[in-house]
Amino acid sequence: MITRRELISLLLALGITSPKALARAVEQPQRLYDLPPYGDCTLLYLTDLHGQLRPHYYMEPPNLLAPQPLLGQPGYITGAAFLRYYGIQPDSLLAYLGSYLDFATLAKRFGLIGGAPQITALIRSQQQAAERPVLILDGGDDWMNSGPSLRTRGEALVDWMNLSGFQHMVYHWEYTLGRARVEELEKKLKAQVLSYNTTDDTFGDPVYPAYAIHPAGRYTVGVIGLTYPYVKVSHPEEFTEGLSFGIKEERLQQTVEELRSKGVDAVVLLSHGGLPLDTALARRIRGIDLILSGHTHDLTPVRLRVGNTFLVAGGSGGKVLARIDLALKRGGIANLRLRLLPVLSRVLPEDPAAKALVERVYRENPDLLEPIATVESLLYKRDTLYSTLDELACRAIEAHYPETEVIFSPGTRWGTTLLPGEALTLDRILAYTGFTYPEVYVFKLRGEQIKGLLEDVAANVFTPDPFYQQGGDMSRTYGITYTLRIDAPSGQRIQDIAVRGRPLDPNREYRVAAYGGRLQRLGKPIPGHTPRPVYDLIVAYAKGEGRIQLPPRPNVRVPERNYHLPVPGGTE
Repeated sequence: MITRRELISLLLALGITSPKALARAVEQPQRLYDLPPYGDCTLLYLTDLHGQLRPHYYMEPPNLLAPQPLLGQPGYITGAAFLRYYGIQPDSLLAYLGSYLDFATLAKRFGLIGGAPQITALIRSQQQAAERPVLILDGGDDWMNSGPSLRTRGEALVDWMNLSGFQHMVYHWEYTLGRARVEELEKKLKAQVLSYNTTDDTFGDPVYPAYAIHPAGRYTVGVIGLTYPYVKVSHPEEFTEGLSFGIKEERLQQTVEELRSKGVDAVVLLSHGGLPLDTALARRIRGIDLILSGHTHDLTPVRLRVGNTFLVAGGSGGKVLARIDLALKRGGIANLRLRLLPVLSRVLPEDPAAKALVERVYRENPDLLEPIATVESLLYKRDTLYSTLDELACRAIEAHYPETEVIFSPGTRWGTTLLPGEALTLDRILAYTGFTYPEVYVFKLRGEQIKGLLEDVAANVFTPDPFYQQGGDMSRTYGITYTLRIDAPSGQRIQDIAVRGRPLDPNREYRVAAYGGRLQRLGKPIPGHTPRPVYDLIVAYAKGEGRIQLPPRPNVRVPERNYHLPVPGGTE
């Protein structure tokens, strides 16, 4: 529990300096989150928790590289550009939540973020304070990618959602539990899954309700669900056997029109499509009043507007709970108030039931919190091209398979951040390697195949049309260097590739290791290599090292863009 001295220090950092305000906040810290009732309906929106039940740190990406047509647009701004775009003061709480600048300093000032007990308490307090109809919505990627999610096969997160009162959710990584397990958990889940774009392969029938309608005083609100359209591209197909997804733009337009024909006043799209795709949908689909955007982990401190559609992106990892108050009118939204409520673990109370749930999970899995090594440099995950956590994984793979020449690590967005001086635990390792398909495979690929793979990923990540972006960031590589020309034609973006300091030979076979994907299907297996989970290799490597010192050293050159590093002091 936070001490009085720590609380006063934090309140001063938040800009609360008057004696009266300090006294009130010290007696009732939750008053930091007081908002007067507004409008006709309140939405409480959380997205991309990725199974993180305990407070943690999460640094935003130093780089969000984009093709020329998308430069400077929300979804592709970070660091100082993010602060300028949204008018955020450096060194402020919003700067800590939304950028990587001075991260280590601000992390010490504002503390850990997130935590299931804190989020539950915040949801309940906001629900009581709204004095209006309240909808509690989850934007997907909630159940997976952590130690608790793996050990309980998603059940701990379903239990938490139930006691927190979520009413609707959409899916993406949830499907990596396998379709049978998802359907098993749905029998326990109290929230209603919505999806206009999930259909049965056999007959094309919808699997879930496309929408739900809720009264809001004199008005009604319709909520449509959008499952991540490219589940079958981003994960092995066997997880979703018998299902199909896709954007299905015409079906979305028909769903909106069906809601309008029923007299619904405001149409909300609960989307796991990502901010770039959701922005494109706002331009192309008529009649959506508000899009709640997940998947790309973007954070929008202010509401965005595209045509007649509002957009709000809710971040990730439990950093914030977005409160959206809607003032409605016949046929739409008259006005909208957005507040990103920071989940400051040192300030918020813990909900007793959620706290008991989290404590039980970790009591039953005590190895998750046992120290493995000491971290001596910033370990972070999110970036377009490179991260120190990915390098840690690749070094661990190399230590176990020293014959490998090239190593691939997937460009997933989820993970956490460790500050110098922290203990590396299995819990933190699983926060960025929590796959249900974590095995490391060793195989052979020809040089031309390696270049082709990188070109395919770059074509996906850097296409200027969001409708064709089908994954996360660039796959990370180890043992090779290359030049990235973002705006070059497809097939010509990856240049000057070198493997272990020597130019890539397109005809030579290289020994390659990879995990968290399907690359091994393209190569020739090397006999004598038994696949092992990547997190087991990291644990073994970290124990052997004792201390982890990995200053950032990207292996990709990007001549046409400024490429930033999270250096001490935090300036760009």
